[in-house]
Amino acid sequence: MRRLLLLSLLLCLPLAHAEPPETDWLDLLPAEDRKALEDMPEILHDTPEADGDFTRKGGLKQGQDLPPVMYSARTVAALNGKSLRLGGYPVPLETDGKGRNTLFFLVPYPGACIHVPPPPPNQIVLVRYPKGVRLDDIYEPLWVSGTLKVEKVSNDLADAAYALDATQVRLVEDSDMQ
Repeated sequence: MRRLLLLSLLLCLPLAHAEPPETDWLDLLPAEDRKALEDMPEILHDTPEADGDFTRKGGLKQGQDLPPVMYSARTVAALNGKSLRLGGYPVPLETDGKGRNTLFFLVPYPGACIHVPPPPPNQIVLVRYPKGVRLDDIYEPLWVSGTLKVEKVSNDLADAAYALDATQVRLVEDSDMQ
């Protein structure tokens, strides 16, 4: 009887380490942007960065000759305040005194800071994680859990249409892919 009582108590307790549901990057796009991206012609990569010239300022900022959807900061209002988990790649911005990243952009594909073109602002999420996480390799994907906000953020590196106050940041593990 004691075992049954203990088991029933454990089943009623919330899982302390349970992660929120996964959100797909495409869910961050309003329907009209999703359709425009699907119908967009192929983008050429004939830029100074593609030629190995990294002397000009660039980063995640968009050039001026792309289809309008590539500049879109339109958001999905229903996601504001939603607890979610988003997988992506970090673009470090700030670290604490121990070398842990406390502020970074999360993007849907690796190397977005050097690939052309960068994602539109509604596919870039500013992550605030005061606890900090060590990022040894920006090409290793992360799971970021927390509360998403519709919030426009702009700095010299990028424009983002969302921000996420993270409660957990971890590397994607092989077991996540099964």
